[in-house]
Amino acid sequence: MKKLTLVLSVMLTTFALQAAARSIDIIPKPQSIKERDGIYGISEKTTIGFEKGLEGYAGYLADIIFASTGLDLDTVPFRKADIKLSFDRTLPEEGYMLDVCSKGISVAGADMAGVLYGIQSLLQLFPVDIYSGPPRRNVEWNVPCVSISDFPERPWRGMMLDVARYFYDVDFVKKYVDMMAMYKMNKLQLHLIDDSGWRVEIRKYPELTSVGAWAGAQTDRLGGYYTQDEIRELVEYAAFRNVEIVPELEFPAHILSAVVAYPWLCCTGEQHSLPEQHFISRDLICAGKESSYEFLENVLDELVGLFPSEYVNIGGDEAVYDRWNECPHCQALMRREGIEDASRLQGYMVDRVTDMLKERGRKAVGWEEIIMRGELKNRVTALVWHDVADSLKVARAGHKAILTPASHTYFDFPESNTPGEVKAAVWMPPISVRKCYDMPVNDYSDESTVLGVQGCFWTDQFIHGTMLQEIGLIDENRSERYAEYLTFPRLLALSEIGWISNAERDYDDFTVRLGTHYGRLEKLDCGFRVPEPRVTSLETMDDGSVSIAVEPSVVGSVIRYTTDGSYPTVHSAVYEGPVTVAVRDDFKAITVLPSGKYSLPVYFEPDYSSYKEYGTFVAKWSPETMLRCGNIWKTECSGRFRGNGIYEITLVWTGGDGDVEFSGVDLLKKDLKVAGDVGMCRIGKDNRICKFEVTLNGYEAGTPFFLSFGISDKTEPYTEGLVFIRSK
Repeated sequence: MKKLTLVLSVMLTTFALQAAARSIDIIPKPQSIKERDGIYGISEKTTIGFEKGLEGYAGYLADIIFASTGLDLDTVPFRKADIKLSFDRTLPEEGYMLDVCSKGISVAGADMAGVLYGIQSLLQLFPVDIYSGPPRRNVEWNVPCVSISDFPERPWRGMMLDVARYFYDVDFVKKYVDMMAMYKMNKLQLHLIDDSGWRVEIRKYPELTSVGAWAGAQTDRLGGYYTQDEIRELVEYAAFRNVEIVPELEFPAHILSAVVAYPWLCCTGEQHSLPEQHFISRDLICAGKESSYEFLENVLDELVGLFPSEYVNIGGDEAVYDRWNECPHCQALMRREGIEDASRLQGYMVDRVTDMLKERGRKAVGWEEIIMRGELKNRVTALVWHDVADSLKVARAGHKAILTPASHTYFDFPESNTPGEVKAAVWMPPISVRKCYDMPVNDYSDESTVLGVQGCFWTDQFIHGTMLQEIGLIDENRSERYAEYLTFPRLLALSEIGWISNAERDYDDFTVRLGTHYGRLEKLDCGFRVPEPRVTSLETMDDGSVSIAVEPSVVGSVIRYTTDGSYPTVHSAVYEGPVTVAVRDDFKAITVLPSGKYSLPVYFEPDYSSYKEYGTFVAKWSPETMLRCGNIWKTECSGRFRGNGIYEITLVWTGGDGDVEFSGVDLLKKDLKVAGDVGMCRIGKDNRICKFEVTLNGYEAGTPFFLSFGISDKTEPYTEGLVFIRSK
C-alpha cells in the first residue's frame, strides 16, 4: 500500500518511555550533569547547615520543604548537616556545584546567586509536589544522586513586564519574580511609564500619580501605582531572589501620562486626558525647554534612590517628531546645536540624560532607537527589538546590546493560530515555544556586544476594550491568568537560551524536560498554556483516508479525541494508538491534565503554499460569511503589515456557483480609515482573481488593522474564497 507521509514534528521514541528513563529534567539545562546510582530521601531527621551569610537561603529552602512536606527541618552546625549550603569563590559568577549522594546534599555557589540557583536545581530534582501548598502525604521525598556543575552563559537573562498599560499589583509582581527566579532569570524591567499611565510615586511631582495614574470616569476608572514603600518592598523581595529590577523612564515619546499631569512638559502646553484605549501619542516631552531636563533630573533622583539597579532604562522608542518640527523652543535648540533634523534632538536628549546617570553611578539601557537618532558621546546598552541582526548596528556604534526581538520574545503574541486561542497581539505572527527556543543569539564573552536576552510581556491588549478585565467586587483575577497563559511555558524556553550556549541547545531534549514542568507550574497555581498533543505522523492511505498518530506533550496527561470534527471534552474517548479518519480535519484531540485542565485541540494549519505569489494569507470568506455580512465585510489584518508602503490585496475565488461584487476596500487603523481603493471588482467562477491596492502611511506597531470590503452585489449560491496581502 502506497503511503504519503507528512512529518509534522520530529519523530521521537515513545514519549512516556523517554520521560521515565530520564531522572534529570532541570530547566535551564545545566552545563554538566553526572548521574550516579542511588537516591537521597529527606525525613524529619534531615538537617540544614550553612556558611555565614546564607542564613536567609537556608530558611528559604526549609520553608519550601515544610510547605509541601510538613517536615520542619532543623539547622545545625555546617559540618554536621545533611544539606550544606556554602560558597566556592573559584566558580564562575552566578555558578554553583550541586552534589547529591545517598548520605547528603551539598550546594556550593560562587556568590549568593550561585547558592540560590543551586537550590533551584535541587528543588527541580524533587517530585513535582515539592511546589505544593498544603503538605502532601504518601509522597516519597527522594532526589536522585547526581553531581552538577553549572553557570550561566550570559549575564543578562531578563523579562519586561508592562505595568503601565495595565497595572498589576505588588503580589502579582512578586509571583512573577518567583517564577523568574525558579528558572534562573535575573533582570526584570518594569515598564512603569507609558501614555496610558504613570505607575511610580515621585514625591516632587505628586500629580504624576494623582492624575497620571488613572483613566476613565471616577466611578469606573482604570489604573493604579506603586508607592515608594511598595517599590522598596518589591526591590528587596526581588534582590533576595537575584532578580534585579530595572526601572524604565520613558522619553521622548510614550510619556503622555506625565504630560496630562503637567502640560508644560510638552511643546504645546495643551491639556490632554489619559487614554482609555491604546494609542501612541504624538506628544513628546519638549526637547527645547530646560524645564524638561530639570523634570527628568528630579525624577531620576528619586528613581535611583528607590532602585539600586546598575541600569536605568530610558525608553526612546517610537517617537514621531512632528511636534518638535513645529516647536519654536526645539527649533531654537537645533539652531544653537547645529542639528538639522528634528529626530537628532533625541540623541541630544539621550546624551544629557546619560550624563545625569553617570553622575549618579548608573548606566543607561533603552530601546534600540536611542542609538539611531543622532550620534551619542556616551556608551549605552540597546534593547534590539526589531531584528536580531540589528545587534550588528549596535556593535558598529560601539554600544552593547540585549536581544529582545518581537519576532521571538514578545509574549503578548499568541503561541499559535489555533482556533479558540486567546485574543492577543496580532501585528506579528504567533510565537511558538519552538520559535522562541530557536532564536539566534550570539555566544557571550567579555568582549561580546550582546549581553544576553530579554522577553517582553506588553499589556496594551487590555486597553483595546475587548479584553476581560478583573472585577474587584467578585475577586476575579482573569488579567493575571491571561498574563501567565501567555508567559508560560515560553519563559522556560527563553531561560534556557539565556543560560546555555548555542551549541548546547537541543529542542527535542528541551521538549522532553518541559513535559514534566507543567506539573510544577500547576502546583504553583500558574495559569500556563496547556500544550496540544504532539502530532508525530500523518499518513494518507490509498483510499484517501488519513491515519494520524499523536503522543502526550505533558507527563501524566491523557489524550482525549473525536473523529467527527467536533471538539473533544474531558469525557471523550481516550487515545490509545493511531486513528484513521476519512478527512484529516475530522480528527480532534486535546491534552487533559490530572486536574482536569485541558488544551486547545490539535490544529492542522491550512496549506496556502500554492498561492504564495499573492503574499500572506489574511482571511477566508464562505457562503455563511456572505449571508451574514450585509453590505460590508470587515476582517482583521494586523499581522500582515510591516511598515508604511504600498500593499496589494488579492481575492481568490475557491468555490461556489454565484458571484460577488466588491465595491472597493478601506484599510482601517482601529476604527480610523487610513487608506483605501474605490475600484469595483466582480469575482466568481468566470473571474477568479480580484486585486486592490492601498498605500499605508502612519503605520504603528501594536495597533490593530482591518480591511473593510464594500459589497454592492452578491448572487446565490454564495461563493467562497481567500484574501492575501503582499508588499509591492
